[in-house]
Amino acid sequence: MALKSTTDHYGTVAVTIHWLSALLIVVLIGSGFRAAGIEDSAAKAGILRLHLPLGIAILLLTLGRVGWWWFADKKPASMPMPTWQDRSSRTVHFLFYVVILGMAASGIGMMVLSGAGPIIFGGEASALPDFWDYLPRIPHGIGARLILVLFVIHVGAALYHHWLKKDDLLVRMWFAK
Repeated sequence: MALKSTTDHYGTVAVTIHWLSALLIVVLIGSGFRAAGIEDSAAKAGILRLHLPLGIAILLLTLGRVGWWWFADKKPASMPMPTWQDRSSRTVHFLFYVVILGMAASGIGMMVLSGAGPIIFGGEASALPDFWDYLPRIPHGIGARLILVLFVIHVGAALYHHWLKKDDLLVRMWFAK
C-alpha cells in the first residue's frame, strides 16, 4: 500500500491517521464523561492524566491530517452517491474538524484558566478546581456530545455503505485493497 492516496483508495498515512484518531476519540469520549461524573479529585486527576495528553494527541493528529491534505496528498475521487449523501458526508467531516479544534481550544482554555495542569501532573490531586467555574467547560461539554453524535452518524453511514450498499466505501479507508 502506498503512503499517498490513489484515485480510489486512501494511502497508508491517511488510513493510519484516521483509525488512530478514531481509537483515541473513543478513549477520549469515555474518559471525559467518566471524569465529569467523578467527585473524588484523586480519581478524577488519574483519569485526566490520560485524557489531557490524548486530547493533545488528537489535536496534533488533526492538524497533521489537515497539513497532509493541503500539502502532500490528494483525497481519492468521491464515490458515486446521491447528492444529499455526498453533502451530508462532507458536512459531517467538516464538523468533525470544527468540533475537534473547538474541543482542543476549550480544553486548553480550561487548563489555563483553572491552573489544573500542574495539579493534575504533579501537585496535590485533592485540590482540583471545580471545572464548572470556568466558561470553557460549557463548550467542551457541548462539543463532547456533538462529537459523539458525529461519531455515531459517521460509523452508521460507513456500516450502511459496507453492509447494505456493498459499495466498498469502507474498504477505501483500510490498509489493504
